[in-house]
Amino acid sequence: MQMTGARVVCEALIREDVKVIFGIPGGAILPFYDALWHYPQIRHVLMRHEQASAHAAEAYSRVTGEVGVCVATSGPGATNLITGLTAAKMDSTPLVAITGQVARPFIGTEAFQECATSEMAAPLVKKTFLILDPSDIASTIHEAFIVAKSGRPGPVLVDLPKDVQAELVEYEPLLFPEETANNHSQVDDGLIKHAAQIINESERPLIIAGNGVHISNASEELKALAEKGSIPVINTLHGTGSFPRDHHLSMGMLGMHGMYSSNIATCEADVILGIGARFDDRVIGRPGSFGENAKIIKIDIEPEHIQKNVPADLGIISSAKPALEVLIPHIKFKKRNQWFERLSQLSKTHPSTEIPEGDIPNPQYVLSALADLLSEVRDPVVVTGVGQHQMWAAQFIRLQEPRSFVTSGGLGVMGFEVPAAIGAQVGKPNSTVWSIAGDGGFQMTLQELATIAQERLPIKFAIINNQFLGMVRQWQESFYDHHYKAVEIPPIDHVKLCEAYGIPALCVNSKEEVQSALAAATSENGPFLIDFRVSPEENVYPMVPPGASLAETVEDPRVITKRQDFKPSNEGSVSYP
Repeated sequence: MQMTGARVVCEALIREDVKVIFGIPGGAILPFYDALWHYPQIRHVLMRHEQASAHAAEAYSRVTGEVGVCVATSGPGATNLITGLTAAKMDSTPLVAITGQVARPFIGTEAFQECATSEMAAPLVKKTFLILDPSDIASTIHEAFIVAKSGRPGPVLVDLPKDVQAELVEYEPLLFPEETANNHSQVDDGLIKHAAQIINESERPLIIAGNGVHISNASEELKALAEKGSIPVINTLHGTGSFPRDHHLSMGMLGMHGMYSSNIATCEADVILGIGARFDDRVIGRPGSFGENAKIIKIDIEPEHIQKNVPADLGIISSAKPALEVLIPHIKFKKRNQWFERLSQLSKTHPSTEIPEGDIPNPQYVLSALADLLSEVRDPVVVTGVGQHQMWAAQFIRLQEPRSFVTSGGLGVMGFEVPAAIGAQVGKPNSTVWSIAGDGGFQMTLQELATIAQERLPIKFAIINNQFLGMVRQWQESFYDHHYKAVEIPPIDHVKLCEAYGIPALCVNSKEEVQSALAAATSENGPFLIDFRVSPEENVYPMVPPGASLAETVEDPRVITKRQDFKPSNEGSVSYP
């Protein structure tokens, strides 16, 4: 049958089982939107900024495991997408971005809203396509989805000239194999047996679980491995939720603001097994200092990562799930009492989630209270922006399920927390989604409150409002002699702001109001925002200073001062069966 190129795009999206797209229409993409009118089975979420469209699509993908889709017009629409696509590339999230382009005769003429979208995006995504022949649309869209999902997942951009969308073309549904994404390559049995031998012979092993555990849907295998071998598990920021935080083998996060006990454990371990972790600078500290006493084993889908940042003594190139499935039968149980006693001592004598005293609510108090609330909620999802609130959230909120923590890790995009919450809520409509926001990041994308109101999404917001660009201020305090410059944010009335969007909100100024505000948000069926006015100069601890190793992790001075009178906190510690 004959149909327009734009309708072929819609047919191709349906064949890829796309249920939702996030976007904003514009001149060069209008033929697609006209075609979309005929396909009500594809839900379109109208965002207020193209960057937000990409962030929402990324969060949707992160919580569902499906490929996220975002759409923008040419020129400024496409350029606005770039930050979100770069973030998805760095955090290994499969996206397909569809952009409009000026008609073929006008490409390269500096036409209105023209830019070289494919060339601009090429270094920042896995692959770009500029479709100049409408007969190529169906096969190209399919290839875009395969590329996005294969190997280390990531974003792919498809650029569609306006006249290609409008041109009539003969269309017949193409026959594709059921599954062509190559994430289950043959695992080297010899390497697996060698890894098992090293682990079985070790006295002080550790597992570091990264984002690859989520991507490969390997959380059950990770748990089985840890339990069978009696091996403690540390997670990266993106590995949060890949292993149940309340499990007796869980040690929590490591890295620049990780648990003190987790960081020191990496210095004392004799074997470190990294599963789907990039070992980036925020995880390893000073280059060359990580795991100096350990044999390093890496399981990673990307060959380049085996020797990158922390060279591996043994590298297994594979997605996490198939590698663990083969590894588990070779692992033997070993108690390792001395190792667990040492780790338990570290966590008890060096607590990392102590709540400072004071009359003004501090971020630790607020997030501890929210953590208690979420422990009683079925299938919660936590979304954060970037900065201090992000680190406190990762420290205090003890998530038990995979794909329950969504944050911008690699690129570290401020403003991620509002649009990403939209994607997470659309992806998991029956989940309770909490967006933990900094007051600085929130103001970067708060226009998406309009999307939340229009779509009636029951997202709950907790703004950790310290009236600063908090992490920048902390660095200026710690490393630039308190030279506070361009970091103060005059307070705005978030309650009145939310009134403009028809969203109920509360402002909390005291500890006594925290619980009642959380209860009010929980009881509200729709969106709700709480503006927590917290102590302004609170710092995130533990902290690994720039240029330091994990062995030089700095604790909260208040914890050090009271250590002699310390009573074990409720942060938990690993223990052997």
